[in-house]
Amino acid sequence: MDKNLETDNLEMRLQALESRVYGERRNKSGKPVKCAESLARIQAGLTNTANKRERVKILHKKIEDLLKYLDPQFTDHITVPDAMKLEFILAEEDFLLSQAALLEQVSSLQPLLDSTYIRDVPEHATKLQRLSQIHIKEQDQTEAQSQEVKKLFEEYNKMMFLLSKQFTQWDETLRKMEEAKGIRPVE
Repeated sequence: MDKNLETDNLEMRLQALESRVYGERRNKSGKPVKCAESLARIQAGLTNTANKRERVKILHKKIEDLLKYLDPQFTDHITVPDAMKLEFILAEEDFLLSQAALLEQVSSLQPLLDSTYIRDVPEHATKLQRLSQIHIKEQDQTEAQSQEVKKLFEEYNKMMFLLSKQFTQWDETLRKMEEAKGIRPVE
């Protein structure tokens, strides 16, 4: 009874699938197209074609051997004896032990990774992002202030140069006037 129910259920699911795949298409005799029948016809055609060709028959017989030969571990299995594999492992013993110690250390530090500090990282990341934006803004303001101060220093230096030049000219004029009147300059 259960088998019949399962078979009927499977048949209904297959019909639903066929109607989804093929839609309302019909075969030459007017019946709805069946996936299983199409697949069976294709399989029969491939089998007939394969049976007609001798090379395909041979290939089918040797396919298991071919799959075995295509396996990348097959060459290792043939070329590397077990004693050599053991020597490889023993040669890497120190490295393997150090890796095992590192793995034990990582597993002992696992509770630290589960701490609230690590879990709160996303929350801190948003705060850090906001602080980074503020920092960038303040850097821009600092750059603007630096440019302004540089400009003021240049103007100051220019002004001092002009004043120094003016005082030098006045000193020269005053000396000439004192020499013309015969007054000795006080040093």
